[in-house]
Amino acid sequence: MLPSPNPAVIFQMVSEGAVLLHAEDEIYFGLNSVGAKVWQLLPPTCAELDDLCSRIGAIYADVEPDLLRADIVELLGDLRDNHLVIDSA
Repeated sequence: MLPSPNPAVIFQMVSEGAVLLHAEDEIYFGLNSVGAKVWQLLPPTCAELDDLCSRIGAIYADVEPDLLRADIVELLGDLRDNHLVIDSA
């Protein structure tokens, strides 16, 4: 299962992607356009990593699927480390 956005996090699109602000922990995190799309596809939109990777892969068809998956997994780890996502129930 994919983690869900932390309800304490504010998401705002900007011209280069998006910014996340964890209001309680005062953590500011920038996302590029791909990262912003990943964020938008987190639950409830996608529940599984394979579904998320498939949807991102359809948008960025020129990227190798294994590289795309590795980058998404790395991003999810960074989001977890910064308490921007929480494990889904």
